[in-house]
Amino acid sequence: MSNMNKPNTSELYDAIVVGSGISGGWAAKELCENGMKTLVLERGRMIEHIKDYHTMNMDPWDFEFKGNLSSEEEAKQHKQSRSGYTTNEAHRHFFVNDLEHPYNETKRFDWLRGYHVGGRSLVWGRHSYRWSDFDFEANKKENIAVDWPVRYKDIEPWYEKVEKFIGISGEALGLPQLPDSKFGPPIEMNCVENDLKENMADSYDDGRVLTVGRIAHITGTESFEGRSACQFRNRCMRGCPFGGYFSSNSSTLPAAEKTGNLTIRPFSVVSQVIYDETTGKASGVEIIDAETKEKMIFNSKVVFLCASAIASASILLQSKSERFPNGLGNDSGEVGHNIMDHHFKAGAWATVNDFEDRYYKGRRPGGIYLPRFRNLGNGTDQKNFLRGYGYQGGASRSHYDEMVAEVAYGKNLKESISKPGKWRMLLLGFGECLPYHENKMTMDYDRLDTWGLPTVTFDAEWKENEYEMRKDMVSQAVEMLENAGYDDIEPWDDPGAPGLGIHEMGTARMGKDPKTSVCNGNNQIHAVPNVYLADGAFMTSASCVNPSLTYMAFSARAANHAAEQIKKEA
Repeated sequence: MSNMNKPNTSELYDAIVVGSGISGGWAAKELCENGMKTLVLERGRMIEHIKDYHTMNMDPWDFEFKGNLSSEEEAKQHKQSRSGYTTNEAHRHFFVNDLEHPYNETKRFDWLRGYHVGGRSLVWGRHSYRWSDFDFEANKKENIAVDWPVRYKDIEPWYEKVEKFIGISGEALGLPQLPDSKFGPPIEMNCVENDLKENMADSYDDGRVLTVGRIAHITGTESFEGRSACQFRNRCMRGCPFGGYFSSNSSTLPAAEKTGNLTIRPFSVVSQVIYDETTGKASGVEIIDAETKEKMIFNSKVVFLCASAIASASILLQSKSERFPNGLGNDSGEVGHNIMDHHFKAGAWATVNDFEDRYYKGRRPGGIYLPRFRNLGNGTDQKNFLRGYGYQGGASRSHYDEMVAEVAYGKNLKESISKPGKWRMLLLGFGECLPYHENKMTMDYDRLDTWGLPTVTFDAEWKENEYEMRKDMVSQAVEMLENAGYDDIEPWDDPGAPGLGIHEMGTARMGKDPKTSVCNGNNQIHAVPNVYLADGAFMTSASCVNPSLTYMAFSARAANHAAEQIKKEA
């Protein structure tokens, strides 16, 4: 990418975007395409599409110890490894070293991070779902937290814009709780998944429908510039040389670069947004060079914080001035509060004794999805919990259980591994977490990081509503698998801790009233309107679906709003 190391501290940029992940990439693309000279600041190293995916074509035997890590290497990612994602040499380099990037926990919080150009867009799960007004209206109807200042109709055209650009495969269902997207051809479900789908249709009349996951992968023949269709290698977390799935590196950042308006500076740790007491606006940001530790200031007309919910809130809290002694835009005191994530690992497994003459082809990059069917009215409302959940998962065949159980070796081992085992079906619930003010992050100025900045301390937990929901997630999964006639059903409930869903959000929520929220319906900080929050920080509630598509839609919408404001003031 051009201009990546040539930002000018004396230049007045139209916009500065902090962070280059899913939301930062979209902000950069839209700003640049609107003619805005845009500086993207990334705290980590440069990752160029294809060139820097050094494990993209490696096979298990190409790695020392078949990709397993030494105890010394594991110790460097002792918190990142709680997810299970960093235990393989194939993609651990896309997650941070915990010894170099520490954080603190009053209560356990699994904070997964990737510090490099593209951020977690290189390793995300790619499930992409629209919100509905069930989500945008829930807080108001239930008198929970604060009301969203927007509704589905406000975001719908931006969902469509994003979907047409990134490419989403899926199946239209016509469900009010899960609006349909603009889809490419759906990836096929296998025989067991279709069997469960048919059984559910016969067993339930509450609108349950099993479908294939809606994932940001190109399918079909539609053209996407610089990208080709998914090759079903299922090596997505290594970086995709085909651009088959959406990432900033393969999609939005190249589009921004194409305009000639993009400058990227890696190794730029943003320490604060600079507030101008005279104008009442932000004048730019201060950074610390990650390698030299030199401090620099870059100036701009607008600032977009897209560093992730926790990092953006940290920057706000560190941005202190006479006007904002508690952090930029923190008049409400809500910055750092209302942390949400999705709770999961609740559901059930089952063995399927039929279909032993059936198999599947390829390495499908996603599984099934069962949309929310609780608390939607018409007999679906529950007494014990608010909101709802969906299921992910899928069916596959494996021989590993049989191998271990039989302790096979020699000729018997050869025979067993050449034959697929029985089918196993998993229903894995993903549930909504309510926004609790007391679930928070704070800054510890007694424990500084390598760059002299305060470290983050987490104090958040699941509460009664989430635990009651989990009971239903497990019982309904068991019931659906039993109704299908499957065997050896194993309930599963491992609540873990917030953060593990890697959908952290809500630390600088959107709202109508500056007294109770941080930013408005256009993602502008109430008191500093030329600072936009366009990552998970602005989320006012969590829904039960993966949030990345919503981040992208809001980010695109906010960037176009900012461009209009800049043009008006020119």
